[in-house]
Amino acid sequence: MEKKKTTLLTLRALKARGEKAVFVTAYDYPLAGLADKAGVDIILVGDSLGMTTLGYRDTLSVTMDDMVRHSAAVTRAAKRAFVVGDLPFMSYQPSDRDAILNAGRLIAEGGCDAVKCEGGVRVAPRVKAMVDAGIVVMGHLGLTPQNQAQLGGYRVQGKTPEAARVLVDDAVALQEAGASFLLLEAMPPETAADVRAAVTIPVYGIGAGDRVDGQLVIVHDLIGLFDQFTPKFVKRYCDAAGLIEGALSEYCSEVRSGAFPAPEHFYAAAQPVSAK
Repeated sequence: MEKKKTTLLTLRALKARGEKAVFVTAYDYPLAGLADKAGVDIILVGDSLGMTTLGYRDTLSVTMDDMVRHSAAVTRAAKRAFVVGDLPFMSYQPSDRDAILNAGRLIAEGGCDAVKCEGGVRVAPRVKAMVDAGIVVMGHLGLTPQNQAQLGGYRVQGKTPEAARVLVDDAVALQEAGASFLLLEAMPPETAADVRAAVTIPVYGIGAGDRVDGQLVIVHDLIGLFDQFTPKFVKRYCDAAGLIEGALSEYCSEVRSGAFPAPEHFYAAAQPVSAK
């Protein structure tokens, strides 16, 4: 029997029952479809596609058009999973109007169920504006890649009591602004637990330990499709890149040797055809 579409109510119910939500980042129709069939609860169309899919150095060059295009591909594949679309750099920071219009594009054109934005207290007004416009919003705290220059690079956050208190304050501000859930990235599990205890909405983690309501991993990291760097928190479940490279290498060899295509790959003519 086909499972029902995951909704915000489904995710709240998982938290209430103490069940972990399964969360992956995917960017295209094939991988999103596989994640959906595997039973993933939430798919994030992350602006990390800038690095994993488009070959950029970081996430800052990703545009709204990029996010809308990839979000639409994912939502066409996701029959069951709840889909969250990332708001890219400078798509929401300048004004409430920018935030509402660009978040609206991810919902209307991209087909997303919710949007995600980075930051705490300082973006709370943007979150409230989007929520007031009828848009479901996920907050993102801790290591926020769009702000990595201010953070001094890709560094673990919340390692001191003072830094943890700031993250707790940020989480409370986002909840009060109307955020429906939070994503915590790259922080000690104790800090993540403090944040989770301070709010009532679901709190998910990527590199934030096990004391949260669910786990996020980028699918390219999980299956070994992106090897430029591997974060400490990633567990690789297979070597898809090795399998694909091996298959392509074998294909190259067979084409050059004449082994492919073989007769079983030919189309048969309905009647003898002249070679002239």
